[in-house]
Amino acid sequence: MSTQAVGDLRQRSYSRKILANKIFRTIICILLCLLSILPFYLMIINATRESKAIEAGIAFLPSGNFINNWNALMAKSDGIGITVWGSMLNSAMITIPATILTIYFSTMTAYGVFAYNFKGKKFAWAFIMAIMMVPGQVTIVGFLQFMQNIGLYDNYIPLIIPAIAAPSTVFFMRQYMTGAFSLEIIEAARIDGANEFRTFNTIALPLMRPALATQAIFAFIASWNNLFTPSMLISSTNKSTLPMFVQILRTEQFTTDYGAIYLGLFITVVPIIVVYLILSKYIVAGVALGGVKE
Repeated sequence: MSTQAVGDLRQRSYSRKILANKIFRTIICILLCLLSILPFYLMIINATRESKAIEAGIAFLPSGNFINNWNALMAKSDGIGITVWGSMLNSAMITIPATILTIYFSTMTAYGVFAYNFKGKKFAWAFIMAIMMVPGQVTIVGFLQFMQNIGLYDNYIPLIIPAIAAPSTVFFMRQYMTGAFSLEIIEAARIDGANEFRTFNTIALPLMRPALATQAIFAFIASWNNLFTPSMLISSTNKSTLPMFVQILRTEQFTTDYGAIYLGLFITVVPIIVVYLILSKYIVAGVALGGVKE
């Protein structure tokens, strides 16, 4: 066999291996995608089924009980004392400002640790990392007592203002700055006479748009789905958030109607999907954002 033939054979073998690897990766990605989508799909399907049918087993085709489930959900709202729209508004009143505070001040903190050299910088960063290791359940009792002492129990403020301190978001933003942010831009702005706040707001934040969008999605989901802290701090029914509203539907004082419960869960997920669709374009477009080219 000639050298040319041997080379062609090796090239074809190599091409087949590459093709087999691509097919394998594609199959794995499809399976992971299906596993991610399946729970949401089943939730939507169950929102259209009767409670007895849901108890009987899983179905993959929608039923025609959506209107009845909706009417049942509205009827249960009258018994609870707050409508699903009222609880959604309450969740929005908490989630939107909490997300904004989390993103802005966490990015500012990460920017300060990344862009400035000061005494105690390493200690400050180590302290932020240490806070990440403390679960919120450990501090909730002291936090609850503190809110009662200062008269903020049964108030939305304790659910919004503490969002300023988000160590995990600070960590992510600093790591993003380390790999995708150039200090030469900051130095150029200072030479041009821009003050520090203007530099941060007009230069740093736009360059951080992909990371901001990513963390905004995570912060929104965490605040929107938060059931533990609001359940501890909110006692008035008319101030219940959407997760609290769905939780009330499952209490023993109401007949368990799984169709209405799944419909409530579906309504809970819709704003999260909308926020993701709005912000995901910034994540995709962020790869085109550049810094200083040397």
